[in-house]
Amino acid sequence: MSALAYDGLAMAGRQLRRVRNNPGLAVLTQLMPVNMLLFFGYVFGSALAVPGREYRSFLVPGLLVATAAGGLMTGMFQAAQDTHRGVADRLRAMPVSRAAVPLGQAVADLAVTTLGTAPLLLTGLAVGWRIEGSAAGAAGAVGLLLLFRFACTCAGIFLGLMTRSEEAAGQLGASSFVLPLLSNAYIPTGNLPDWLRALAEWNPISAVTTALRDLFGNAPVPQGAAWPVAHPVAGSLAWCLFLTAVFLPLAVARYARTG
Repeated sequence: MSALAYDGLAMAGRQLRRVRNNPGLAVLTQLMPVNMLLFFGYVFGSALAVPGREYRSFLVPGLLVATAAGGLMTGMFQAAQDTHRGVADRLRAMPVSRAAVPLGQAVADLAVTTLGTAPLLLTGLAVGWRIEGSAAGAAGAVGLLLLFRFACTCAGIFLGLMTRSEEAAGQLGASSFVLPLLSNAYIPTGNLPDWLRALAEWNPISAVTTALRDLFGNAPVPQGAAWPVAHPVAGSLAWCLFLTAVFLPLAVARYARTG
């Protein structure tokens, strides 16, 4: 086994132990999307043009993607916490691969996310959401969702290393909640003003959400949308690869020189 793989698994194990030692936070994090599904599904669903079960089927993929985008906040806070408390300095003084630390954090977050989607999916099934596409399409949707979570976590780790402060990371991460609101995660974008619709459709969350709705068979691809939404699978893959290719090397380089 290479040094990077060995050190990366060790760092991933460290992150998983952090989650195990703070189960309350993990539970609250997983319950939030469930609460949003119940609130939005029954409150907003009565006021939109896709009410009731139809809106809840529309909403579940959006909430899955919004939760995946939360990797931005999680990665940011954990990286800033390690830097602020001197843990990163201690790890840097050890014979550990520089790439292993951010990569291990991202992989551990991915493992937690994989398990954490179960409550939301079960609640979605309970309120009427169904996988109406093929098994292959559903598997592709799950894979795309995890890839997007990984990309968002990489971006969050870099931003957390840049802030180097738990308070700043917490405030910046909390502000990221507006990103799903500026997308098609919760509402269709067809009736938005042109400038706002363009902004929403070039939001990576919109492309991934549309891809999941298409692959799960929950909603067709909208006509006349911006390229990432009109070609959601290709657009989602392009966004995920772009975010990972930019922020993962930046996070590794930032970690290596932060002191």
